[in-house]
Amino acid sequence: MKKFPFLVFLLSCFVFPGEMQSQDNVIDEVIWMVGDEPILRSEVENARLQMQIYNQRIQGDPYCVIPEQIAIQKLYLHQANLDSIVVPEDRLFQLVESRLNMIINQIGSREKVEEYRGKTLNAIREEMREDIKDQMMIESVQQKLVDNIKVTPAEIRSFYNRIPQDSLPFIPANVEVEIITQEPVISLNEIDHIKNRLREFTEQVNSGERDFSTLARLYSEDMESAKKGGELGFRGKATLVPEFSAAAFEMNDPSKISRIVESEYGFHIIQLIEKRGDRINARHILLRPKVSSEELKETVLRMDSIRNDIIEGKFSFEEGATYVSHDKDTRNNRGLMVNQNEQTYSERTGTSRFEMGELPPEIGKVIYEMKEGEISKPFTMTNSKQKEVVAIVRLKSRTEGHRAGLSDDYQTLRAMVEEEKKNQALEKWLSEKIKDTYIRINDNWKNCDFRINTWLSE
Repeated sequence: MKKFPFLVFLLSCFVFPGEMQSQDNVIDEVIWMVGDEPILRSEVENARLQMQIYNQRIQGDPYCVIPEQIAIQKLYLHQANLDSIVVPEDRLFQLVESRLNMIINQIGSREKVEEYRGKTLNAIREEMREDIKDQMMIESVQQKLVDNIKVTPAEIRSFYNRIPQDSLPFIPANVEVEIITQEPVISLNEIDHIKNRLREFTEQVNSGERDFSTLARLYSEDMESAKKGGELGFRGKATLVPEFSAAAFEMNDPSKISRIVESEYGFHIIQLIEKRGDRINARHILLRPKVSSEELKETVLRMDSIRNDIIEGKFSFEEGATYVSHDKDTRNNRGLMVNQNEQTYSERTGTSRFEMGELPPEIGKVIYEMKEGEISKPFTMTNSKQKEVVAIVRLKSRTEGHRAGLSDDYQTLRAMVEEEKKNQALEKWLSEKIKDTYIRINDNWKNCDFRINTWLSE
């Protein structure tokens, strides 16, 4: 999430609303009015107790900070309605299902979630949908308010000169890494073996001998869905790999099992659970062909030859990554690995720099002792698709840990100045918005050191 100060804990408090059933016996009261929107004591209690459960700390008195945060949320949502902000339905659906699946994984099953909440999964999903939609709208309003904020080199220099040196951010050691991978060839015998096992599973389900979900729990190599009997949750076509999506969406009978489907993850069989418009809930069993030691040795030799050709100058590492690498994620980036970091609900950004702990373990172990420009010997690793591959990496750059400097870390300082200006702009907007909005705070809730000092202005 972007580091706007007013959204520090809203997500964690409100994305799973009403969770604290123990508050049913609290005598409720209206403690704030923001325009014509009330803030109830029960809302504050629920948020406070949820923060305790998740060990989230809050700076200040929670009975001051939490209602102020809820009030700020209401101001942003009011502006979102004035601006007629529309949330993309596909993105919203994806986020709701992702968050719901995470909760199911944490608690153990759909049934346990329903029992814990005392509601059906559809009712829980709808509550989550509204809360995530609100957060997306708030982010859109904030982004619109700060879109035109720019920083100048003079502002960056001024910021650097006025901040105490020991207050400058510490930049951890980080690296840039380029990679080339090759996937070992899988023998036809191994592929036939995998397909025969999946055919056996299909026959067992069709004959009533075994249940599909039981087989998924026992044998599927998609570990996350296997915990839920192979269930994936509701998905749109765009969230599934094309081959899987095509097979799943052509199914109409939950009693039938799909043909065997090959994707970049391996081989699947699929069982339809439910269709809902342009989204589908299905189970699957995934099996991955195993790489033989002979195939692995041949791939290592092939990668060693590629490494030698690069060292001898026959082609560059970047050219090798572009034309011979099997890694789709980096091939179009000339081999440069990208460290993806989800910033908001609606925006993803990435950087080519990794702290050592952020690299895949196999790569981190190899890179640790390397010098800039050095190319590793071939090594085996498990890629993002959980396939065993052979890789070589090149250390493009290494930056040791240090305090931010004006020349070496200009972009980091620029981001800090930009964030500061954005926060100031948002705080100014909120102060003005408060002045134009009817605000009433219960006398018992006024004795607070509020973040914004215009709440109690007459």
